[in-house]
Amino acid sequence: MSDLESVKKLRSTTGAGFKDCNSALKEASGNLDKAIEILRIKGVSKASKKMSREANEGLISIFGDEKKTSIIEINCETDFVAKNDDFLNFSKEIGEINNYVNSDLDKLKNSKMKNGSTVAQNLIDLISKIGEKITIGRSKTLVNSNSKIFTYNHSIVKNNLSKLGVVVSLDFDNNSKDIEQFGKQISMHIAASNPMVIDKKDIQDDIIEREKNIIQEELKNLGKPQEIANKISQGKINKFKEDNSLLTQDWVMDPKLKVNEVLNKIDSKGLKIKDFIRIKIGE
Repeated sequence: MSDLESVKKLRSTTGAGFKDCNSALKEASGNLDKAIEILRIKGVSKASKKMSREANEGLISIFGDEKKTSIIEINCETDFVAKNDDFLNFSKEIGEINNYVNSDLDKLKNSKMKNGSTVAQNLIDLISKIGEKITIGRSKTLVNSNSKIFTYNHSIVKNNLSKLGVVVSLDFDNNSKDIEQFGKQISMHIAASNPMVIDKKDIQDDIIEREKNIIQEELKNLGKPQEIANKISQGKINKFKEDNSLLTQDWVMDPKLKVNEVLNKIDSKGLKIKDFIRIKIGE
């Protein structure tokens, strides 16, 4: 095999650049297996150098069915790379594996991909090949064996890969056209309104305390008397809870209604929002 043919074969096998393949083959005295090993070691080195950079672009991958669905975030540095075929294929397969391991990131990284290498090794190889920091971010799996899971992708790049993804689980006794429509619409509502929790009682105390401190500092700067400041502060906190709790948000499809009012209008016993997850690239 000629030197050029060896370089081409190494490039085809590893996806590395011509210069790196040529250098690795020389270092390995023409041994392809040794050259692959050298490239992988160098790939780890290159990847570690890139990991200090910001990765605020990428894709959201949703995979599953109406009983179990998972969502995961795969980040990169630029939108250009987020549309790269290698990155798209990697993200798609990661989404499938993530659903299989129920969003257990340790299991995910040690899982084998279709090419026989682990997710962790493929991640290193992809960073080395593309030349950007790539990370696996937030993920969650929703399971609902009794009722149904709905999904929504916004700013779709390809298939089930997008810039914003929502997975929501509904409980109900009997399915109907109204529930199917509500499931689709509540997914879109969550995408647009970004609630923190389903019910306002579930907002964490530290978040409320932080918001109180911000409001009180603002009122202090305005020179409001303490008694009036306390009343204004309580009103603002109540509004903060309502705006960030799914059930008390204004319904995106009709802002005159709250989400819980729309929910109560549907003729179905036991209908409730069980859980949801919303992930947007860059947030």
